[in-house]
Amino acid sequence: MSQNPIAETIASLMPRAKQELTELVAFQSVADWAQFPRSESEGAANWVADALRAEGFQDVSLLDTPDGTQSVYGFLPGPEGAPTVLLYAHYDVQPPLDDAAWISPAFELTERDGRWYGRGAADCKGGFIMHLLALRALKANGGVPVSVKVIVEGSEEQGTGGLQQYAEAHPELLTADTVVIGDAGNFRLGLPTVTATLRGMTLIKVKIDTLGGNLHSGMFGGVAPDALAALIRLLDSLRAADGSTTVDGLASDAVWEGLQYPEADFRADAKVLDGVELIGEGTIADRLWARPAVTVLGIDCPPVVGATPSVHASAGALISLRVPPGVDTAEAIKLLEAHLVAHTPWQAHLELEVVGQGQPFQADTSSPAYASMAAAMEVAYPGQEMQVAGMGGSIPLCNTLTTLYPEAEMLLIGLSEPEAQIHAVNESVSPEELERLSVAEALFLVNYAESKRG
Repeated sequence: MSQNPIAETIASLMPRAKQELTELVAFQSVADWAQFPRSESEGAANWVADALRAEGFQDVSLLDTPDGTQSVYGFLPGPEGAPTVLLYAHYDVQPPLDDAAWISPAFELTERDGRWYGRGAADCKGGFIMHLLALRALKANGGVPVSVKVIVEGSEEQGTGGLQQYAEAHPELLTADTVVIGDAGNFRLGLPTVTATLRGMTLIKVKIDTLGGNLHSGMFGGVAPDALAALIRLLDSLRAADGSTTVDGLASDAVWEGLQYPEADFRADAKVLDGVELIGEGTIADRLWARPAVTVLGIDCPPVVGATPSVHASAGALISLRVPPGVDTAEAIKLLEAHLVAHTPWQAHLELEVVGQGQPFQADTSSPAYASMAAAMEVAYPGQEMQVAGMGGSIPLCNTLTTLYPEAEMLLIGLSEPEAQIHAVNESVSPEELERLSVAEALFLVNYAESKRG
């Protein structure tokens, strides 16, 4: 890789990339104003916009999306007749969760053991830096051979759909011949991978009421219906004894035919404790990439500290359902809601609110763009062939773009390999992975432009 001029340029740019990622990670850009100030997200959006302007992008705009957040857009014209490539990333991040569990501060990029630690370092502020590195290397080696649109979302982690709604209302804005989503990751550190499928998702708030108010458990317990007990029983109905997701009417037996995920590797990646069984049945790839998965994200109930001997009148939860490719999310939501209604015990009062949703995605891996990326990755990762994998997570924008632009090719790459621990404490990015993927993206743009000329 060192003999390639693009690779050499990107290697020389890595100190600058680290400084820029340090600046971007410092913004506490969680798109939830109940947890973090709106000004932090606005600061990150302005930083991204300034970076695009500095690279010569035109029409740089902060788009006010319907969910109250901002996405950043810019356009860099290429040679006449060249194809247009849309590059995507997001600057919003997950909350740090437990500050005390971070070895170094969540919003201070810190180098340790050859990795850079910080919230958003891999997911997905590092993805934006990857795009910048690729474009800078091309500019230093003859110019960018395609027209480039960049869109950097401000609320991807919240699943509130602001950018999807904006794109649907302004369908001309993001038109492109191909789309590179920089929010996925290699299957394994150092193994070049494109992601061909994503599960869709929905978030549903559940609230159960059984009484006019809490009651003394000694005087009323054993007869008065306990809302917290009702909630626990309802949530348990969503899993079989082996932990498999069970939503009435929702198929959970699909099979993944591609790259497999060895159980030992998964246990290590997920840090499963010794002796603890994995849940579900089928291969790991089946369960992660081809089947639905329900998760209870949070429960509203009194904490143990300060709890009183009471029968609870109300309880609530937030449920996530990951929806596999081939299943319509709207239909999955109907099935989940019907299941929850049918399994609510003791005729307790049930309230359901859908607070987020996105469709699953499946790419056409036979498209010319995939051939261009495969050739690029072989140079960026000497001796390695590009792998095609699924991803259990969701990027709702992918399906929106596929619907709006059915002729556009779409590739998913990124920095979120297993060691990155995205969404967890001590998230990190491998600078070597950032460098190699930036090389791959730059070479892809060259290869893709040549394929279109041919």
